[in-house]
Amino acid sequence: MLVLLPPSESKWAGPRRGSPVRLDTLTSPALTAAREQVLDALAAASARADALELLGAGASLADVVAANTTLRERPAARAAQVYTGVLFDALDLPSLPAAAARRVLVVSALWGVLSPRDRVPGYRLSMGTDLPGLGPLAAWWRPRLAEALRPQGLVVDCRSAAYAAAWVPDADTAARTVAVRVLAGGRVVSHAAKHTRGLLARHLLTRTGRPPRTPAALADAAAEAFQARLREPAGRAKPWTLDVEAR
Repeated sequence: MLVLLPPSESKWAGPRRGSPVRLDTLTSPALTAAREQVLDALAAASARADALELLGAGASLADVVAANTTLRERPAARAAQVYTGVLFDALDLPSLPAAAARRVLVVSALWGVLSPRDRVPGYRLSMGTDLPGLGPLAAWWRPRLAEALRPQGLVVDCRSAAYAAAWVPDADTAARTVAVRVLAGGRVVSHAAKHTRGLLARHLLTRTGRPPRTPAALADAAAEAFQARLREPAGRAKPWTLDVEAR
């Protein structure tokens, strides 16, 4: 079982001292050249007078955007510490057992994919950005992640829509992929969705017994702690959907 997560908008800036990111040590080293390209484009965009507008950031984030220009030099920390926010507070990545953490990948607008143990600095960049020199990032990453991200076994997709657009499973992978949808009173919600996805991911990663290997087994595992219903794929080469009641 592999759990795919979106990153958080809020991030820890990282420690004051320490070694910077080493691209050759990150998960999926085949993405190193792509990461170099995004780093260069992000640094150039962040140095522009209209950087805040380009990156969809408010004036209060001016310092965070400015820090994008020095990402190669700034001290790095484990992604499990860098990503904060509602989903990651509920999941509590730093406390996950090592075996559970190995089942997690974060899809990132800057790094492509990261494991919790990868060391990176905090940054400001979202997948919905149209980055000068590269264009819309979800479309830019899609063919690169298609080559690099070929998971085996069951995939639990907890990504938001923007990040889901950056990696679309092929027909074989879609048959064993389950997209998590959060509802309240029968309606899809965004409020509380992140919190619920974080709680669900933690339950699936830390529960006793063997990890689920099929969509049906996943639904049974989720039902141990949530009101959940599995829906069949909406069409050919589409993933399954797990509807989970918000908590």
